Order: sequence, then structure tokens, then C-alpha cells
Amino acid sequence: MGSVKDLLVRESPTAEKPGVGRFIFSDRYSVFDWGEMPDHIAKKGQAICLVTAYFFEKLEAMGLKTHYLGVVEDGQAKRLKDLKAPSATLEIKLLRVIKPEVKGESYDYSIYKKETKNFLIPLEIIYRNSLPEGSSVFKRLKEGSIKFTDLGLDKMPEPGQILEKPIYDVSTKLEVTDRYITWEEAKSICQLSDQELREMKEIVAFINDLITKETKKLGLFNEDGKIELGFDENRKFILVDALGTLDECRFTYDGLPVSKEIARIYYRQTEWFKEVEEAKKKDRLNWKSVVKSQPPKLPPNLYETISQIYQAYTNEITGQNWFDVASLHKILENLKKIAQS
Repeated sequence: MGSVKDLLVRESPTAEKPGVGRFIFSDRYSVFDWGEMPDHIAKKGQAICLVTAYFFEKLEAMGLKTHYLGVVEDGQAKRLKDLKAPSATLEIKLLRVIKPEVKGESYDYSIYKKETKNFLIPLEIIYRNSLPEGSSVFKRLKEGSIKFTDLGLDKMPEPGQILEKPIYDVSTKLEVTDRYITWEEAKSICQLSDQELREMKEIVAFINDLITKETKKLGLFNEDGKIELGFDENRKFILVDALGTLDECRFTYDGLPVSKEIARIYYRQTEWFKEVEEAKKKDRLNWKSVVKSQPPKLPPNLYETISQIYQAYTNEITGQNWFDVASLHKILENLKKIAQS
């Protein structure tokens, strides 16, 4: 069980061939690497599943390989057009998850020197079309872990800045707390060739462009997002996990957050968040054990609005009325009123 979805293994993967599994998207959500938060967002699991299926089907039609096999209904994997009702279960090709060895306070990735195919690449690849307030980039710039020149910028950015060209960033995936790394380190820990590294960047650029165009039709701006990749049995890239959802991406509507960022903004104002930040500074691997408090529940009106946003976004991005909710525009106008109250 993960913090936001469960995995059912139907056929285990091997070093030679992928297995078959099912993602069961739950209504749970996570922020700041905490894991399961106290609220479960109604119908979020179905919404995430359907949006992911939509983008996977679209990308496969465009020639990009994915692990998607279909959305499960009545025990069978189906295409979106064949579903009778929303589902929260996705059938997928299953790759091996090979975890790096923990050594003290660091991780040893030498296992990837001998494992060459059929595994999840232990990276999250991030695209950034802007640097909204709350972006991790500003925290890293302040700490000095990166310089603005490392991002291809000619001066220090400001919150809300829209970038002339996207920034592509990379972080670890299988560590207790995700850690931003350089592309050279990413290449080293995963034993990537120069060509594979170039191809990885081309894939994230292609997906960024697709999501940007699709969400622009809804009046949304694609601020940033992430993808995950694996190597198949022939060491070819395969797109995995979820894609184009309100959990994987950060969208705005006339400057208003339209994603999990809504919850993050609320929690950044809490004492619990301050304690989390301090704990991460003290112990990067075991910080959760240092945090003594629990996150509070979301205010009821904010909770209900977030649930409706997930549903309305799914309706409008897929072009099908899966859920009985108002238009995304109307819901977001209501959110503006909540934010101003």
C-alpha cells in the first residue's frame, strides 16, 4: 500500500519480462512526503485513474510506450470509451522496483551497475514552465543548494515568474525524502548513457507540451509537473505511474491554484508544517519520528471544493461527464470567494 494508491500484483515481474499489476487509486492524498493525510478526498481516486488513462491512451496513439493496459471494469481491462461508469483501478505492466541500499545517512545505487532492464528508474523527472510562490526552487536557492545559473537563468527569479523556456529538473524517487540532484548525478546513479539522458529529457519535454496544450483548452496554465519512467525488457523507456493529474501537476486558473497545491497552501500556515520542516533539517532519513504533532483536517468548505475540482477537471479534460458536478470555472470562482473570506 502506498500513501495514495494500492498495488495488486497479478503476475510478478522478473529480470526478463514485466509482470501484470493493478493500481487501485484511493481517495487518500499526501503532501510534503508525510504520507496519508487525515482527510480522504471524495471520488479523487476515480478522477485520478480516468485522467491518467486519458493521457496514457493519447500518448500511446502518438507513439510513446507506456505501462498502461486499461481501466478495470467488471474484472476486465477496458479502454476509456468502453467504460460504463467511473473506475479507480488501472491495469498495468509491472516493472521491478529495485531499491538502493541505505548506508548510514546516504544511499548506495551500485545495484544499477548490474541491473540493466525491466525496472522502475528511481527518479522523478520534473518540468517547470513557471516558478509559482511555494515552488521548491526558491527554497533551494535560499539554502544555496542551487544557483540561478544552474537553472539556465540569467538572474535571480521572482515568485510567479513565467519562464521563457521550461526548466527540467530531477529528483530521487525511492529515498525516504525525495532529494533534488543534478542531471550528472542522475546519469551516474542510474547508469544512463548520454543518448538515454537526452532521450529522457526529450520525453519530458514532449509530455510537458501535450499537457500544456490539453489544459490550456480548460483555461488552465500548466505551471509544473512530473513524470516517471522505467526500462522495459529491451532497456527502452516506458512511461509509468500516473500522468497529467492534479497530484502530478500544478495548474493555475487566472493565478488561482488548481491542484493539490490548494491543500499545501493551507498546511503551510499550520504549526504542524513548521514542525515537519524543522524535523527534516534534524534527521533527513527518520524525520517523521521527530514530528510529535499530527496534521489537522481541512476546513469543510475547502475539502468539498477540492473534491469537486478533481471531479470537474476529469470531466473536462476527458470530454466526458463522469461526475455530477458544476463546471470547473464555476467551482474555481467559488474557491476565489473562499480564499478571500
